[in-house]
Amino acid sequence: MNATTEPGSALAGQPELSIVVPLFNEEESLPLLVARLLEALRPLGRSFELVLVDDGSSDGTAAVLRELAAATPELVAVLLRRNYGQTPAMSAGFDVSRGRVIITLDGDLQNDPADIPMLLAQLEQGFDLVSGWRHQRQDNAVSRLLPSKIANRLIARVTGVKLHDYGCSLKAYRRELVEDMNLYGELHRFLPALAFIEGARISEVKVNHNARQFGQSKYGIDRTFRVLMDLLTVWFMKRFLTRPMYVFGFGGLVGIAIGSVLSAYLLVEKLMGAEIGNRPLLLVAVLALIAGVQLFCFGLLAELQMRTYHESQGRPIYRVRETLRGGLATAS
Repeated sequence: MNATTEPGSALAGQPELSIVVPLFNEEESLPLLVARLLEALRPLGRSFELVLVDDGSSDGTAAVLRELAAATPELVAVLLRRNYGQTPAMSAGFDVSRGRVIITLDGDLQNDPADIPMLLAQLEQGFDLVSGWRHQRQDNAVSRLLPSKIANRLIARVTGVKLHDYGCSLKAYRRELVEDMNLYGELHRFLPALAFIEGARISEVKVNHNARQFGQSKYGIDRTFRVLMDLLTVWFMKRFLTRPMYVFGFGGLVGIAIGSVLSAYLLVEKLMGAEIGNRPLLLVAVLALIAGVQLFCFGLLAELQMRTYHESQGRPIYRVRETLRGGLATAS
């Protein structure tokens, strides 16, 4: 894309805003989506870019993107080689984007671009992440709303981040926060929890939610399993990312202790002339010892992996929000 100096366009330098939208088979909604985004963003008077990521669509999404990119100076089209999933597509958008503030939303027109100024205003109150809350969702009550409410309460309880709507894609992030997070699996829905781990200040605002106009939902019942597995991952990262030995080592010591006590008891029984070879308690003692040693070894290996993870990437184990020197605050 060539740089332009038209009002509201991405300037030659770093734009203020990057709008990241992952797309999969959205050729019908795409032109209207871009029109609504431009309608909402150009009046703000801020430089911005639209980073639209085609996640290997099988329809004409890529062709529509090429046409729009030729006519829209603010648009940056990213075409992935195949369908990787929403999390990799969002990560690709983050990597390509250059804005100081990154805003994400879905490409199916259910999120309202007119809510973006409200998210920006909330972000300027000192928050690092502002999440949308679809308080009046236009989705099927049985297949979407009920599972979503259950999932949101479970995620909030496990992660400690009290949001009403984890699944809302309409969010605003400060760039430094996004750069601190690595995405994989299906972790895009847990971005507030990952941000919380990094020490982010998080807020939530009510946003509009529209009924789907084109196509069908890409979500199926199979995502429930993925959500549960990733929830366990996030819980472990929140509790034990820098101290995995605490969970594995503790379990190992418990197993070793139980196995040792049972073995000592059986040894006394054997010395007193009792037959222990066919007793189930002997099997329990052996299994407890083996499991305890294995868990303890897992803890040691996890400690080594954790140190490799931090040291190889130069990732600190803490984050500094600001530094005070002589009464002056310096953002870090």
